[in-house]
Amino acid sequence: MQDLTLALWQTPHPASNAEALQRLDAACAQARARGADLLVTPEMFMTGYAIGAERVAALAEPADGPLAQSVAGIAQRHGMAIVYGYPENNPGEKPFNAAQAIAPDGTRPMNYRKTHLFGDMDRAQFSPGDTAPQVFEWHGWKLGLLICYDVEFPEAVRGLALQGADAVLVPTANMEPFDEVQRVLLPARALENSLCLAYANACGAEGALAYNGLSCAIGPDGTVQHRADKGEHLLIARLDAAALQHRRLHSQLPGRRADLYSPLAQT
Repeated sequence: MQDLTLALWQTPHPASNAEALQRLDAACAQARARGADLLVTPEMFMTGYAIGAERVAALAEPADGPLAQSVAGIAQRHGMAIVYGYPENNPGEKPFNAAQAIAPDGTRPMNYRKTHLFGDMDRAQFSPGDTAPQVFEWHGWKLGLLICYDVEFPEAVRGLALQGADAVLVPTANMEPFDEVQRVLLPARALENSLCLAYANACGAEGALAYNGLSCAIGPDGTVQHRADKGEHLLIARLDAAALQHRRLHSQLPGRRADLYSPLAQT
């Protein structure tokens, strides 16, 4: 298991799919030149997030649709993996708020649908995913995907940790005034589960929303290793494999009393 270098792309949402693909291609070129193995975009980056239910439905595509094929071409061209947010088609129902990982060879090792919808806008635009997040293996790392509000629920990250996740990647569109998520909650999630956490947020304004940036990479001891400010930024972060293994010598997970607390998840 070698170190993994991520690019967390803190950026405004685009005005169109064409703009999204053009900007993603340029960001991947820059990230690869700086040594990144994988780039993470914000939540719903490919189409915009605060765009209304009608437009979300019109832009929604299958996981293997034209947007996925275009992103796969970018991944292959730059020889790097990409995790991006998009609206996934859900026939007969509102689309899913989804994030997909595409490998450098163009394959799709993971597609995840946001399970915890935040506020009236999320619920008006999307259907909640009904499948718990799963890990996938890439570059010797076990990775999990969550989307924005998901990471604020302890069981979402704990479920991935119990599957052996080494790192959780989170495309997000967190907004003002919720800075406490990045400053307080995310370090706790990483520490209590002895894993790395990478959070790629949007910035700027979209409709009535003002995104709060503060994208960050957090080590398994809860230390914030890299953090952006609130403006546009391509944050390069190296996940330290040796530090991860060392932290796990002191993990609380082996001592958890699942026999006492697991039933609470069913109530």
